[in-house]
Amino acid sequence: MVTLNRIYTRTGDAGTTRLATGATVSKTDLRVETYGAVDETNACVGLARVHLAADPELDAMLARIQNELFDLGADLATPPKPDEAEGSVLRVLDSQIARIEGEIDTLNDRLPGLKSFILPGGTPAAAALHLARTVCRRAERDAVRLIEAGEPVTGPSLRYLNRLSDFLFVAARWANDQGRAEVFWKSGATR
Repeated sequence: MVTLNRIYTRTGDAGTTRLATGATVSKTDLRVETYGAVDETNACVGLARVHLAADPELDAMLARIQNELFDLGADLATPPKPDEAEGSVLRVLDSQIARIEGEIDTLNDRLPGLKSFILPGGTPAAAALHLARTVCRRAERDAVRLIEAGEPVTGPSLRYLNRLSDFLFVAARWANDQGRAEVFWKSGATR
Protein backbone atom coordinates (compact mmCIF):
# COMPACT_ATOMS: atom_id res chain seq x y z
CA MET A 1 0.00 0.00 0.00
CA VAL A 2 1.21 3.50 -0.81
CA THR A 3 1.23 6.12 1.95
CA LEU A 4 1.33 9.76 0.89
CA ASN A 5 1.72 12.02 3.89
CA ARG A 6 3.24 14.91 2.01
CA ILE A 7 2.10 16.03 -1.44
CA TYR A 8 5.03 18.25 -2.33
CA THR A 9 8.55 16.97 -1.82
CA ARG A 10 10.57 19.44 -3.92
CA THR A 11 12.58 16.48 -5.25
CA GLY A 12 11.41 17.18 -8.81
CA ASP A 13 12.26 20.87 -8.80
CA ALA A 14 15.41 20.23 -10.86
CA GLY A 15 13.47 18.45 -13.61
CA THR A 16 14.10 14.90 -12.48
CA THR A 17 11.98 12.16 -10.97
CA ARG A 18 12.52 8.63 -9.71
CA LEU A 19 11.36 5.40 -11.24
CA ALA A 20 9.91 2.74 -8.96
CA THR A 21 13.40 1.19 -8.86
CA GLY A 22 14.76 4.38 -7.29
CA ALA A 23 16.71 5.34 -10.42
CA THR A 24 16.72 9.09 -11.08
CA VAL A 25 15.70 10.12 -14.60
CA SER A 26 14.67 13.28 -16.42
CA LYS A 27 10.97 14.12 -16.35
CA THR A 28 11.21 13.98 -20.15
CA ASP A 29 12.52 10.40 -20.09
CA LEU A 30 10.52 8.27 -22.50
CA ARG A 31 9.55 5.85 -19.73
CA VAL A 32 8.14 8.75 -17.70
CA GLU A 33 6.31 10.01 -20.81
CA THR A 34 4.84 6.53 -21.29
CA TYR A 35 3.44 6.07 -17.82
CA GLY A 36 2.42 9.75 -17.87
CA ALA A 37 0.24 9.03 -20.91
CA VAL A 38 -1.25 6.09 -18.98
CA ASP A 39 -2.09 8.52 -16.17
CA GLU A 40 -3.72 10.88 -18.69
CA THR A 41 -5.74 7.96 -20.03
CA ASN A 42 -6.92 7.25 -16.50
CA ALA A 43 -8.01 10.87 -16.04
CA CYS A 44 -10.00 10.73 -19.28
CA VAL A 45 -11.69 7.52 -18.13
CA GLY A 46 -12.55 9.27 -14.86
CA LEU A 47 -14.12 12.11 -16.81
CA ALA A 48 -16.22 9.63 -18.80
CA ARG A 49 -17.41 7.97 -15.60
CA VAL A 50 -18.85 11.26 -14.35
CA HIS A 51 -21.40 10.91 -17.16
CA LEU A 52 -22.24 7.22 -16.65
CA ALA A 53 -24.50 7.15 -13.60
CA ALA A 54 -27.27 5.69 -15.76
CA ASP A 55 -25.04 2.84 -16.98
CA PRO A 56 -23.75 0.88 -13.97
CA GLU A 57 -22.52 -2.01 -16.18
CA LEU A 58 -20.11 0.15 -18.18
CA ASP A 59 -19.22 2.24 -15.14
CA ALA A 60 -18.15 -0.90 -13.25
CA MET A 61 -15.93 -1.98 -16.14
CA LEU A 62 -14.32 1.46 -16.24
CA ALA A 63 -13.84 1.55 -12.45
CA ARG A 64 -11.87 -1.69 -12.65
CA ILE A 65 -9.88 -0.35 -15.61
CA GLN A 66 -8.96 2.78 -13.64
CA ASN A 67 -7.43 0.59 -10.94
CA GLU A 68 -5.63 -1.48 -13.55
CA LEU A 69 -4.21 1.66 -15.13
CA PHE A 70 -2.44 2.34 -11.82
CA ASP A 71 -1.09 -1.23 -11.97
CA LEU A 72 0.05 -0.57 -15.54
CA GLY A 73 1.76 2.66 -14.48
CA ALA A 74 3.62 0.74 -11.76
CA ASP A 75 4.57 -1.92 -14.33
CA LEU A 76 5.95 0.68 -16.72
CA ALA A 77 7.73 2.58 -13.92
CA THR A 78 9.61 -0.60 -13.00
CA PRO A 79 11.76 -1.76 -15.92
CA PRO A 80 11.70 -5.57 -15.97
CA LYS A 81 14.90 -7.44 -15.23
CA PRO A 82 15.85 -10.74 -16.87
CA ASP A 83 16.24 -12.43 -13.46
CA GLU A 84 13.02 -11.02 -12.01
CA ALA A 85 11.16 -13.57 -9.92
CA GLU A 86 7.53 -14.04 -10.98
CA GLY A 87 5.22 -12.13 -8.68
CA SER A 88 8.02 -10.06 -7.11
CA VAL A 89 6.90 -6.90 -8.96
CA LEU A 90 3.41 -5.66 -9.76
CA ARG A 91 2.89 -6.55 -13.42
CA VAL A 92 -0.05 -6.58 -15.82
CA LEU A 93 -1.22 -10.15 -16.43
CA ASP A 94 -2.49 -11.90 -19.54
CA SER A 95 -5.69 -12.71 -17.62
CA GLN A 96 -6.45 -8.98 -17.44
CA ILE A 97 -6.09 -8.75 -21.21
CA ALA A 98 -8.37 -11.75 -21.70
CA ARG A 99 -11.01 -10.15 -19.49
CA ILE A 100 -10.89 -6.91 -21.52
CA GLU A 101 -11.28 -8.96 -24.70
CA GLY A 102 -14.34 -10.63 -23.20
CA GLU A 103 -15.82 -7.27 -22.27
CA ILE A 104 -15.15 -5.93 -25.77
CA ASP A 105 -17.04 -8.91 -27.19
CA THR A 106 -19.89 -8.53 -24.68
CA LEU A 107 -20.47 -4.87 -25.56
CA ASN A 108 -19.74 -5.20 -29.28
CA ASP A 109 -22.17 -8.11 -29.73
CA ARG A 110 -24.98 -5.78 -28.61
CA LEU A 111 -24.03 -2.93 -30.97
CA PRO A 112 -25.11 -2.38 -34.58
CA GLY A 113 -22.51 -3.14 -37.24
CA LEU A 114 -20.37 -0.29 -38.49
CA LYS A 115 -20.87 1.05 -42.00
CA SER A 116 -18.69 4.16 -41.68
CA PHE A 117 -16.00 5.67 -39.50
CA ILE A 118 -17.27 7.33 -36.34
CA LEU A 119 -16.50 10.91 -35.40
CA PRO A 120 -15.38 11.21 -31.78
CA GLY A 121 -18.38 12.76 -30.11
CA GLY A 122 -22.03 12.19 -29.35
CA THR A 123 -22.81 12.00 -25.66
CA PRO A 124 -20.44 13.55 -23.08
CA ALA A 125 -19.43 10.06 -21.89
CA ALA A 126 -18.71 8.89 -25.45
CA ALA A 127 -16.66 12.00 -26.21
CA ALA A 128 -14.57 11.46 -23.06
CA LEU A 129 -14.08 7.78 -23.93
CA HIS A 130 -12.91 8.70 -27.44
CA LEU A 131 -10.44 11.12 -25.83
CA ALA A 132 -9.28 8.34 -23.49
CA ARG A 133 -8.85 6.07 -26.53
CA THR A 134 -6.60 8.54 -28.33
CA VAL A 135 -4.47 9.17 -25.25
CA CYS A 136 -4.22 5.40 -24.72
CA ARG A 137 -2.97 5.03 -28.30
CA ARG A 138 -0.29 7.63 -27.53
CA ALA A 139 0.76 5.63 -24.47
CA GLU A 140 0.98 2.56 -26.68
CA ARG A 141 3.14 4.40 -29.23
CA ASP A 142 5.38 5.62 -26.40
CA ALA A 143 5.75 2.05 -25.11
CA VAL A 144 6.75 0.91 -28.61
CA ARG A 145 9.32 3.73 -28.74
CA LEU A 146 10.72 2.48 -25.44
CA ILE A 147 11.12 -1.00 -26.89
CA GLU A 148 12.67 0.39 -30.08
CA ALA A 149 15.15 2.33 -27.93
CA GLY A 150 16.23 -0.94 -26.32
CA GLU A 151 14.36 -0.35 -23.07
CA PRO A 152 12.53 -3.33 -21.59
CA VAL A 153 8.73 -3.31 -21.47
CA THR A 154 6.68 -6.34 -20.51
CA GLY A 155 4.67 -7.97 -23.29
CA PRO A 156 1.44 -7.93 -21.29
CA SER A 157 1.70 -4.20 -20.62
CA LEU A 158 2.00 -3.45 -24.34
CA ARG A 159 -0.87 -5.82 -25.17
CA TYR A 160 -2.99 -4.31 -22.40
CA LEU A 161 -2.62 -0.85 -23.95
CA ASN A 162 -3.58 -2.20 -27.36
CA ARG A 163 -6.69 -3.98 -26.07
CA LEU A 164 -7.64 -1.08 -23.84
CA SER A 165 -7.80 1.32 -26.78
CA ASP A 166 -10.04 -1.18 -28.57
CA PHE A 167 -12.22 -1.45 -25.46
CA LEU A 168 -12.47 2.34 -25.18
CA PHE A 169 -13.62 2.55 -28.81
CA VAL A 170 -16.37 -0.01 -28.21
CA ALA A 171 -17.25 1.60 -24.87
CA ALA A 172 -17.61 4.99 -26.60
CA ARG A 173 -19.99 3.40 -29.10
CA TRP A 174 -21.92 1.85 -26.20
CA ALA A 175 -22.05 5.20 -24.37
CA ASN A 176 -23.61 6.72 -27.48
CA ASP A 177 -26.96 5.17 -26.62
CA GLN A 178 -25.71 1.72 -27.62
CA GLY A 179 -24.76 2.99 -31.07
CA ARG A 180 -27.95 4.93 -31.75
CA ALA A 181 -26.41 8.38 -31.07
CA GLU A 182 -23.19 7.88 -33.03
CA VAL A 183 -21.93 10.62 -35.30
CA PHE A 184 -20.69 9.18 -38.60
CA TRP A 185 -18.02 10.53 -40.92
CA LYS A 186 -19.36 11.72 -44.24
CA SER A 187 -16.51 11.40 -46.69
CA GLY A 188 -15.93 14.60 -48.65
CA ALA A 189 -19.10 16.20 -47.25
CA THR A 190 -17.53 19.64 -46.81
CA ARG A 191 -15.85 20.04 -50.21
